[in-house]
Amino acid sequence: MSRRFIAVTALVVAAAALTACSGTSAPENSAGSGESSEVSDFGLVKDGTLTVGTEGTYRPFSFHADNGAGELTGYDVEIIEAVADKLGLEVQFEETQWDAIFAGLDAGRFDVIANQVTINDEREEKYLFSDAYTVSPGVIVVAEDDDSISSFADLDGKTTAQSLTSNWNDLATESGAKVEGVEGWAQAVELLRQGRVDATINDKLTFLDYETTNSPTGLKIAAETDDAGEQAFAFTTDKESLVEAVDAALEELRADGTLAEISEKYFGEDVSQ
Repeated sequence: MSRRFIAVTALVVAAAALTACSGTSAPENSAGSGESSEVSDFGLVKDGTLTVGTEGTYRPFSFHADNGAGELTGYDVEIIEAVADKLGLEVQFEETQWDAIFAGLDAGRFDVIANQVTINDEREEKYLFSDAYTVSPGVIVVAEDDDSISSFADLDGKTTAQSLTSNWNDLATESGAKVEGVEGWAQAVELLRQGRVDATINDKLTFLDYETTNSPTGLKIAAETDDAGEQAFAFTTDKESLVEAVDAALEELRADGTLAEISEKYFGEDVSQ
């Protein structure tokens, strides 16, 4: 018998007796309900389930194995699954194009975005972020036998391959490099391996993923930026308690080596801190 049928104090004893005899289950969110009161405070889209927005086409972070035919996997996918396990939650992924992913979060389609969301001032004005689980500086990539470049100052007068709309193009130009415009990383690497450019600048994760999946590449990192981009899980501003719980889970996963293990699986080194 639920509490709403107890109209007056005088009926409390009788109601309790009837409940004991009938075997009625405990009220929702009690210890016997299978969901703690702490979890119920998360404001989840679906009780007991962490609903996650992700692209599903962003290798190696969120993608389908076996050339798109297999299960959803990836660095971000495995980390959010480990977090949900720590919280005692199931995981349901909602695959969404990047251009619509924040709109989906705003509309309440999912509880969190797990898709290498970079923390920046503009986003922090609108969303809450977990602690970072990826840290990636920018790097200069050169041929492994090239020792003429060991700093960004050494790019002066050299030729780099860059997407003209990227921040890395700006950095190359500021460093005095001549820029050969390309459509993306794959084309930049091809020009570099052919010896048609001296270097390319990109984020370290991109290079480590390439090195892991294509080794030996004949390439190396010549220098790193002082500042590193930080990626984290993104939430709407009403999810403070969920963010706190996710941060606690990430701390445990960092301490027990899980984050480092997942990092090394995809990138060959720990990129989680």
